[in-house]
Amino acid sequence: MAFRRSCAACIAFLVVLSLPAAAQASEFVDALLEMVDYSFSGFLLSGALTAFQISVIAVAAGVVLGLVLALMRLSSFAPFSAAAWFYIWFMRGTPVLLQLVFLYDALPPLGIKLDSFTTAVLGFALNEAAFCAEIIRGGILSVDRRQTIASASLGMGPFLTLRRIILPQAMRAILPALANQSISVIKGTSVASVIFVNELTFRSQQIVGQNFKFFTVFCAAGILYLVMTSAVAALQHELERRFNPEIERRSAGSPGPLRRWAERLGLVRARVTAAAVASPAGPSGAMDWSSLIGTEAAATAAPDAAFVSCRNVHKAYGGREILRGVDFDVRRGEVVVVMGPSGSGKSTLLRLINHLEHMDEGEILVDGRPVGYERRDGRLRPVRELAKARAEARIGMVFQHFNLFEHLTALQNVTEAPVQVYGESEAEARARGRRLLGAVGLAHHVDHLPLRLSGGQQQRVAIARALAVSPKLMLFDEPTSALDPELVGEVLTAIRRMAEAGMTMIVVTHEVRFAREVADRIVLMDEGQIVEQGSPQDVFDRPQQERTRRFLRLIERPAEQAEV
Repeated sequence: MAFRRSCAACIAFLVVLSLPAAAQASEFVDALLEMVDYSFSGFLLSGALTAFQISVIAVAAGVVLGLVLALMRLSSFAPFSAAAWFYIWFMRGTPVLLQLVFLYDALPPLGIKLDSFTTAVLGFALNEAAFCAEIIRGGILSVDRRQTIASASLGMGPFLTLRRIILPQAMRAILPALANQSISVIKGTSVASVIFVNELTFRSQQIVGQNFKFFTVFCAAGILYLVMTSAVAALQHELERRFNPEIERRSAGSPGPLRRWAERLGLVRARVTAAAVASPAGPSGAMDWSSLIGTEAAATAAPDAAFVSCRNVHKAYGGREILRGVDFDVRRGEVVVVMGPSGSGKSTLLRLINHLEHMDEGEILVDGRPVGYERRDGRLRPVRELAKARAEARIGMVFQHFNLFEHLTALQNVTEAPVQVYGESEAEARARGRRLLGAVGLAHHVDHLPLRLSGGQQQRVAIARALAVSPKLMLFDEPTSALDPELVGEVLTAIRRMAEAGMTMIVVTHEVRFAREVADRIVLMDEGQIVEQGSPQDVFDRPQQERTRRFLRLIERPAEQAEV
């Protein structure tokens, strides 16, 4: 009996409590419906559109001006860098509210009369430019400098490199910060109400001033702000996918995944690739490297003619001399291997030949002409159009750390310079690119990004990329030092075939066995000077200098241990 009474009491209590709860729920539903009505109100939607227009125009203009400011900040020309720094310092350090009021009040006395909307756009754009400049500058600095060096070696100019190589890779760092800044601008447009811009927050305040419904009106405004910022977030997501190098992209003409699956099952006939059709094979079926890399002319040239000539070359970094009066010749069709301890100036010499760096003194001629220099006032001085001079010299270079363009597939890496620098059609460049990749054993990896390739495969792509510009001279800067021992043979085989085809090459390496087999001449450098040079037999078996003998003992000992 007592239990029944207790249950009845509890039910009665809950019924009593439910009456005001139901009333509160009814009031909440009414407020929610009213908030939805305000969200679709033409008056608030018009204000939201005004806020969105200001934001889009201001951010777009801010990005363009910010890019200019970022490049000025990165410029080696001190006045440009200082002016950009001052602008960024001033605009970031003062409130946007103060900037808007200043423009609104200061421009009319100067004879410049702008309406409130235009003034708001101008004020936000000038303010955003300062923030965008630092965002873009940070993104550019996040890209490995070796990407710029690789671009320069292919004859690409600074602005072409920026547009095609640097900015696409920098976008991964730029986009999140830029999206956050865009969202801040959308929400910050409410500040424009001080100069009587009829945007969303200003219109919300007008409605509240009449009906005092703060909660429903401002919640409706919040929903509209959320919709606008969600659009920015969706655009950010799509752009990040577009610039994500980890997402594989197929080149034109490549079969898709469904086609490849059907080919494996035999449902459709396998498509014949351009590499299989156009690969230049000789009578034995082997790749005809001479026709592929265009070295037929080398055989008819005078064998003793100096194709590369270095005279009294000097180079120093910060007062430390790296090269000290180097005299060096390479005949056409000759393979010269440069060896020496670290810091002896080997890599610096290669970069000076291709004019990736300026030399301090001396003269370097390639095919009888200086690369990127002209004689003025009795001295050689760099030309203004250095990228064009590098392109005309047609010098291919392969780097120690591959320096492939990370956002481009293997085929795109190979075709970039022929299309963008030398003006070849994309169809011709792709066909030749496939043949080159097939020649280095990568016919089935044309659509792979560098991060999907092994070290040996990446270096072979780098060789194909260098060959794609039809080089007269190939430079190899320790092409196997960053590879595992089992991958070294892949790269050396490709270089050996190029040597057999008659390509003029300068190879910096410590591979003694390879040098014995391929090199016509060995050059040993130490402390910025050539210590000894001669045939592989003379240098390796009968060295004349004690410094040469010490160096050979050092590099032969690890090789013997590796064989054991």
